[in-house]
This record gives sequence, C-alpha cells and structure tokens, in this order.
Amino acid sequence: MRTPPPTSAGHILAALRAEGPLTRQELQDRTGLSRVTMVERLDTLQRLGLLRQTGHRASSGGRPAEMLAANDVGRTALVADVGQRHATIAVVDLAGTVFAQVHRPLPVGHRPHETLSFLLGTGRELLAETGRVDSLCAFGLSVPGQIDHERGTTIAPPTMAEWKDVRLREAFSDELSVPVLLENDANALAFGAYCDLGRPEAALVGVKVGTGIGAGLVISGRTHRGETSSAGEIGHIRIEGRDQRCDCGRRGCVSAIASGQAVIRELRPTGVRSAEDVVRRVRAGNPEAGRVVAAAGRQVGTVLATVVTIVNPRYVRVGGAIGVLPPFLDALRSTVLENAHTSALEGLSVEACVLGSNTTLAGVAGLVADEMLSPAAVDALVAQP
Repeated sequence: MRTPPPTSAGHILAALRAEGPLTRQELQDRTGLSRVTMVERLDTLQRLGLLRQTGHRASSGGRPAEMLAANDVGRTALVADVGQRHATIAVVDLAGTVFAQVHRPLPVGHRPHETLSFLLGTGRELLAETGRVDSLCAFGLSVPGQIDHERGTTIAPPTMAEWKDVRLREAFSDELSVPVLLENDANALAFGAYCDLGRPEAALVGVKVGTGIGAGLVISGRTHRGETSSAGEIGHIRIEGRDQRCDCGRRGCVSAIASGQAVIRELRPTGVRSAEDVVRRVRAGNPEAGRVVAAAGRQVGTVLATVVTIVNPRYVRVGGAIGVLPPFLDALRSTVLENAHTSALEGLSVEACVLGSNTTLAGVAGLVADEMLSPAAVDALVAQP
C-alpha cells in the first residue's frame, strides 16, 4: 500500500495530537499546505468525527482564531489486563478517561476460556451501562509473557502455561468486530507511566514486580519490543553465584530470587501464602517481611543498574504489588545509584508508578489510541467509500 504523503488528513491529525490545539494558520505554517487544501483536510477530519474545537487563540486585533484538536474523546475502547491472579477490564475513550471498570481476583491456574468469557461478557455490560456501545472502535489486552503479534497469540510464561498459543486476537475480533491490540503487561505498564508523565521526549524503563518480574522500554515515544518481542525480560538474567531453580528451567535467574513468588516462598515459614499477605505485613511494619522485600529490591536493582547504563533512560518507573512497596523501591533505587555508570545517573528519576495498579490499563489505552489515530489508520478511514 502506498505510503500517504506527510500532508494527508492522517498526518494533519497527528500534528494536532503532538502539538495541538492549533489554529488553521498554525497548521498551514507547519505543513506548507494551501488554504484550500487545508480546509479540505479539516472538513474530512470533521466528517469522520476526529476533530474538535477547544476555544480561541487570543488576538491582538481582529477576530480570535479558532483552536482545533484531535477528537480523542468521542470514540471508545475496551481495555483489559490479565495476570496470574487477576483480570481487569475498563471502558475508556482514546484520551484514556475511564468510564467504568471491573476487577476480578482469579485463582492460580485460571483457564483461558473462562477468563476470556468473563472479559467479553463484562465488557459488553460495561459498554451498555455507559451508553458507549455504538462508539466502540477497538479492544486492547495486556498479558504476561511474550506476544506473537503476527498470529495474535501469547507465548505464556511458565506460571500461566495454560495460556500458551491461545488465539487471543480472534477471541475478541470475532465477537466484537473491532481491531484488537495485544501487548505484554510490562510493556503496557511502561507505556502507561510514559503517558502519565505527559509523553516526554525522553526514554523510560518500566519495571513490574508482582508474581514475576518484567520490564518494558519506551524509546522515542514507542514501546521497544526487540526482534523476538523479548526485550525487557530482565527476570531471566542470571545472578552470579545463585543456584535457585527458575520456572523457565534455568538456575540463578533474578526472578527465582526476587520475584513475588520468591518472596512468598522465603516468608512461607512465617505463614505468608500470597502477595497480599506480603503487602499487609510490610505495611504493618513486620521486620522480617521488610527485610526479605528489601533484599529482593537489591537483587532487581543490581540487574536494573546494567539496564540503566545501557539504555540511559531519563525515567525508571516501578509497579506491581511487590515493586511499589517502600522497602523494595528504596533498596532498588539505592542499588541502581550505587552501581550504574555515573553519566547514566545524571537527572535519572526512579519512582513508583503514580497510577498504581491502573498504570497497565492506562498503557493499553494509550497504545490503542496511538494505533487507532495513527496517520495510516486515519487515512484508511478517509479512503473508505
């Protein structure tokens, strides 16, 4: 398919998303389009419901100029996040506003068919409750493990072996008749943190420490997946001198030493049985729980120091039930600051994800918006009869 020119309707909308709101004259100045062509492009975007007025630019004389922006509030997406022990689904617009949300705890070993049926059924109910059925334009889903984006399936981690090779895209596209976007949960978390920061012109590393450990990279405004969608698999970097067996079959992986599963296992003799137990004990000031969680933070920080030295991000954002606990985060931060290359630490910000457990959903919403409002997607809409 021929690449649309940089002054197509899709690229006009992209300029408004990146720099808007803008006046018509400002758009002309940025694109070099004639007034007649600009009017034609804007009329097309208006007809498709992709344009909105946001006010007027103050003028020193004459009539105030109308300000235009991309209409990212008129279309709806369903976004969902599935983990080893939870499933969450929400109705959002393409600006990321959440209109309704349902979270369900799940048993370990939950089956794909049952979980996907829950997401579809609940998603339809939420769309009806919010009155946004007719504006649904996409479905977005994050899951642990690598994604085969060509086939629309997940290469599930060992902790969710039942999900291997499940055709996730078909399960939703066939039922909802909209495009379906799939993403790894750590990538989605990183992108959610990036969107929450206002999409800065800076690299970001997102680290998720819950049942397992994963990381996502946002570089130049895009998630970096790598050649085989395995970028960010820091949980399977080996720690020298450690011999614990990992779920992946190898020994000494940081996930076997410092993940939520590892923390629970170490605290099991004290009665801990779940990540929720760990969180409760740390928040209650239990010294043993605090010690084990801090030790896990130092192990992840050792690996992350290398990532920071190589990627040189401006931001590191940490999420997940274990990752946001103060003893873990403080130990991780201090270890990174002690071990990363000095030049990579200049201006580095290492903090917890501000949006908490909603960071992953925010990332899925942002990725869906970028896909549905991309120049290629908009120009494809324009080309439809």
